[in-house]
Amino acid sequence: MVGVGSTKLQRGLTLLAAVLVLKVNLAVVWGYRNYFPPDFNSDFLRGREDYFAGAYQWAFYAHIASGPVSLLLGTILISEAFRRRLPVWHRRLGRIQVACVLLVVAPSGLWMARYAAAGPVGAIGFALLAIATATSAAMGWREAVARRFAAHRQWMWRNYLLLCSAVVIRLTGGLATVVGVHAAWFDPLASWACWIVPLVIFELGTRRIGLAGRLMARSTASV
Repeated sequence: MVGVGSTKLQRGLTLLAAVLVLKVNLAVVWGYRNYFPPDFNSDFLRGREDYFAGAYQWAFYAHIASGPVSLLLGTILISEAFRRRLPVWHRRLGRIQVACVLLVVAPSGLWMARYAAAGPVGAIGFALLAIATATSAAMGWREAVARRFAAHRQWMWRNYLLLCSAVVIRLTGGLATVVGVHAAWFDPLASWACWIVPLVIFELGTRRIGLAGRLMARSTASV
């Protein structure tokens, strides 16, 4: 029963994530019209004229190009059905995903973090997000190479949730606009909450499922 519940939960989360990721990716790609050439009156680029022409622009363009790709790949790779039906393609796309995160997404995000509009608190939050994203990808790769596939899937779920911070922060920002929250503390808080909250929920859910599984195993053994 625990396994069935866990599988249904993962399928539901995967479907929800796929819908949200697709929606956000479409919105991001649609916003590219403001970046080629850069429009400094657009929301994200406003106030960045002074430093955009330097290394920041390379990090920015690398990030907006690799971010949607990594989200789409992650959505495919967390699918159990895809992994079971096309294991070879799962491994191939997994290699591309890890390389994309380690070589492009995380480094560019780390560079951009120092210029976060949310100030020093937001900059630290985004910097730690980039480091955590790279770490989870590296750990996921390490576990896969060691053929510890259960641990591999746990780490790649963490990595996917960290990548989905882009989705969460847009959703929270939209919600704040709807309800009329314009406080100065909101953006710094969002820069942390967008990745810590999903991770905490995941860890608590994983521990609960693991505990239930151990209790079930002990009950079965005692019988």
